[in-house]
Order: sequence, then C-alpha cells, then structure tokens
Amino acid sequence: MENAVNFEKSSFGKRLGSMLKVDFRRMLKSKLFYILIACALLIPIVMTVMMTMMDGAESVNPQTQEVTIIEGPENAWQSIGTLPTDDGEAMGGMDVMAMCNINMMFMLVSVFICLFISDDFKSGYAKNIFTVRVKKGDYVISKTVAGFVCGALMLIAYFIGAMLGGAISGLSFDLGALTMANIVMCMFAKIFLMLVFVSIFVVISVAAKQKAWASICGSLGGGMLLFMMVSMITPLGSTMMNVILCLAGGALFAFGLGAVSNTVLKKTSLV
Repeated sequence: MENAVNFEKSSFGKRLGSMLKVDFRRMLKSKLFYILIACALLIPIVMTVMMTMMDGAESVNPQTQEVTIIEGPENAWQSIGTLPTDDGEAMGGMDVMAMCNINMMFMLVSVFICLFISDDFKSGYAKNIFTVRVKKGDYVISKTVAGFVCGALMLIAYFIGAMLGGAISGLSFDLGALTMANIVMCMFAKIFLMLVFVSIFVVISVAAKQKAWASICGSLGGGMLLFMMVSMITPLGSTMMNVILCLAGGALFAFGLGAVSNTVLKKTSLV
C-alpha cells in the first residue's frame, strides 16, 4: 500500500517568521549594522565637544574683513532639537546644530537598507528565496521591519551620545518650559516617523536591485523631500498628538509603499 505524500502549505505567519529570522540574523552578523550604530553614538559626542571648544572663536573674511564669532551649543538638548525659551523664541542662533542633529539618522539609515537589499540581488539570494521560501510581499515586510529596527536603534544611540556629549562638554540640561514627558514623546514620534523614511528607502532599493549606488542616491534624494519637515513634525515639545500622527503616517506609508514595492518586484526581473 502506497503512502500518500502530503505537502503542507506554508502559512503567511510561518513564511514571514522565517524571513524575519533570516534577516535579523544577517543584520546582527553584519559589520555595517554595528558601524552605523557606533557612528550614531559617536557623532553627537564629537560634534558637541568640538562646537563647544570653538565657542567664541573669531573667523575673519579676508576680502571684506568681516568678523564672524562662532557660537557653540548652550544646552545639551540642542543635539535633539531646537529648545524654545520661556518667551517662545528659539534658543540661540545654532544654525549648525539645528541642521546637524538627531534628524540626520533618518538619512543615514538609507545606507543600511540600500546595501542590505542590494546584497540580496547581487548574490542571487533574493531569487533563491522567492523560489523556495517566501513570497515577494513577505520579503518587503521583513526588510521594512529590519530597517525600522535599525533606524530606531540609531535614534536611541544618537540620543545617548547627545547626552554623553552634553555631559562631557559641561552643557546645561535645563528643559526650560518643557518637561521630560515632551522629550519622551519627541523620541517616540521620531521612532514612528522613521517608518515613513524606511518605506521610501525600501521601494527605491527594490527598484534599483543590485545597483547600490543608484538606490543610495535615489534614497537620499527621496528622503530630502521630507527631511525638512522632520523638525516641525517631531519638535522637542512634542505631545501625544505628534506621536499619534507619526504612528498613523508611518503605518500608512508602510502599507502603501509596501504594496508598491511588492508590485515592483512582481513586474520586474530579479536579476
């Protein structure tokens, strides 16, 4: 009597779980992941210390003889965002710190996502897993989740570095009119907003496939369209409304652009 062979159909949960395990294992073994986390931690320390050391230094324009006095940071929280004073005005003319703060991590995470995805197509790994393991939608979800976790950890590492840099430089930690609850809400809002940028970078990366240079250039260009809005959406004085808006926006972008990424993979060649 012949034994019937039953092929069990893999469920969505099992496929996605398997894909997530593979991606997180690869991420945790990747040197790039630890390099980016280390950069996120060290950048605010080095930048804050250097800006503090340069505080009060004079720069003379040789043509006009105009003297410019370099202003260093006054408060440790300026590495996270613009700290309002009691009268509602923004603190100090910190143009450099206003641009080069924690929001840089929204662009830096694109390097991880682009190289992580392009490596799949360069090695032929993507074509193999689509044949024997997962569907294209599972792949997109897994890469989005991995990129989001990496981005969130980079934001947390930058925050820790900013606090260490402020302590080393002897800066004030006075919150003024704000509270610690505002800072916590600000960080949660930024973490949820990271999902918007990650979704953009994933769709560009799956479109560029093995062309890492094209995906990085495209991601930086696409991310810059929203980058200037980050400080307005996630200010230091964030409330629960900012968190809810960022969470809703992140979910909508992840769902919408995830569907676009899935369509791109279905309609284009995997090599």
